[in-house]
Amino acid sequence: MLSIRSREFILKEPPGAFCHASSLALLPRGSLYCCFFAGSKEGADDCAVYGVALRGGHWQEPRLIAGGGCPHWNPVLWPNGKELVLFYKKGRRIAAWQTFVRRSYDEGRTWSEEEELVPGDRGGRGPVRNKVLTLKDGALLAGASTEKGEWLSFADRSEDGGRTWRLSPPIGIENLTYEENFSEVFASGIAVSPQSFRGRGVIQPSLWQDELGVHMLLRSSEGKVYRADSFDDGRNFSSPYPLAVPNNNSGLDAVYTGKRLYLACNPVAENWGSRSPLSLLSSENGLDFKKELDLETGPGEYSYPCLLCSEREGLHLHLAAAEHRSRPPCLKLNQRSKNF
Repeated sequence: MLSIRSREFILKEPPGAFCHASSLALLPRGSLYCCFFAGSKEGADDCAVYGVALRGGHWQEPRLIAGGGCPHWNPVLWPNGKELVLFYKKGRRIAAWQTFVRRSYDEGRTWSEEEELVPGDRGGRGPVRNKVLTLKDGALLAGASTEKGEWLSFADRSEDGGRTWRLSPPIGIENLTYEENFSEVFASGIAVSPQSFRGRGVIQPSLWQDELGVHMLLRSSEGKVYRADSFDDGRNFSSPYPLAVPNNNSGLDAVYTGKRLYLACNPVAENWGSRSPLSLLSSENGLDFKKELDLETGPGEYSYPCLLCSEREGLHLHLAAAEHRSRPPCLKLNQRSKNF
């Protein structure tokens, strides 16, 4: 059984009324780094990317990494040895996002000037929300997606350490009928940018690789988590198909330990449904899941989890998620079973 080993707030005071979409990275000496975007509300021009480090057992004050001029969204961290890479989106329209990159060589204390990941791209390349996967052949794979009417996902593959990227063919639900509908904007209590209610489909892939191939779990508008599979190292994927795991059209994240796949999500079978509870599930095959425990069950929003596995001093899961979109807590989970 899994148990919550500790629970702590990363931030004492958030840098804005709104704080969301945290991403975690394990640093070389076993510490953690977290980033997120914050501002007055989602999609506002003052939304910026902040980072905070765990040093000496204590979370430091958040530092501004990227912001100004337009909304910044969905930061994703990728540790590459001594290099810590940050991907993030910029733009007022989600459908026309640009992806930018900054790099740190001192564990997040200072950052390079920003560079556009794929110059001239509009819509978003690289990871849209979840962590980058390093494949067994050394290539990088990022779960990408676009929100232009029908939501479509992609796998962005790099074979040169993230300097250049090649996009897979689109990954979308077959025979999905898309009709733009704004009525749910007024029915939902989720404080997202109104743009987000326009779409239908699958977005924000979370990736893993096992002995059978490369796989992704996808957030969907269809009340269930979807899965797609690749048997050529992420160059092409199958059409996504639904699993029995409920999904409320909110972010999810998965991590593979080599024996089991762990999934953090809101298991609610309603499009734009409640973002509570936030639960942790596990599976031996990535198809059939069982609930390990509920991480949060109270009223309000507990969403957009980031899930990592570390092997320092035993095996541990680390999770960060937004609480009421105001400050991200960090949960450490300890596995007592030998079948981790």
